[in-house]
Amino acid sequence: MSVFDRFSLEGRVAIVTGASSGLGVTFALALAEAGADVALGARRTSLLDETRGKIEALGRRCVAVRTDVADPADCEALVAAARDQLGGADVLVNNAGVGRVVPSHKDDPAEFARVLQINLVGAYQMAQAFGRACIAAGHGGSIINVSSVLGMVSTDAPQSAYSASKAGLLGITRDLAMQWTLRRGIRVNALVPGLIHSDMTAAIEADEKASASALASIPMRRLGDADELVGALLLLASDAGSYMTGSFLVVDGGWTAQ
Repeated sequence: MSVFDRFSLEGRVAIVTGASSGLGVTFALALAEAGADVALGARRTSLLDETRGKIEALGRRCVAVRTDVADPADCEALVAAARDQLGGADVLVNNAGVGRVVPSHKDDPAEFARVLQINLVGAYQMAQAFGRACIAAGHGGSIINVSSVLGMVSTDAPQSAYSASKAGLLGITRDLAMQWTLRRGIRVNALVPGLIHSDMTAAIEADEKASASALASIPMRRLGDADELVGALLLLASDAGSYMTGSFLVVDGGWTAQ
């Protein structure tokens, strides 16, 4: 097997949540280009259908399922669609998430809880559904939890709920790796992006003070592009990363190196 063959996902089925826009679309297309058939989950079905069309244009099979990861039944349904319509579930990219920029003294506890329910509890519920499917099928798999450097560092933009959810996702990554890798053959890692041009970073980019502070903390002095996450994603998803579990793969322009 060549070096490049180890990055191939031919014959595998990947599930991507939050696949209707932003990083989710980039991730889904990258997995398809690497050879995977893809099950897409998101709440916005019209945009989800657009992503499905792009994947099918690459010659890969694809199924799109309206999915609210905050609902455990939806998580189970997405994994079931991958299994029943595409033949299995080998890779899960836990990408669904929402942001919230608000000073903590003005924050609504219900909104704080909503962010955690989607970003943290939702990712856990998707991992549970995926893990059960792998265990039932008697094979391993790869879970990639999309966290953020804001689970490790801070910016001038007040984002307590988002930061807490992404820090919690790192804890879940470590715990599930310990539970499932040896006994179940399921690798669990976190992809940790820095500030990447997307809908999620729009609020920071629009805030002159927060943007200047963030750029000053990044040795490369720029935000990243979504395509710059693809190499790390494929490493974690494929056999090229077969000795990685419980790892946090940081792609942040050097921010956390300081």
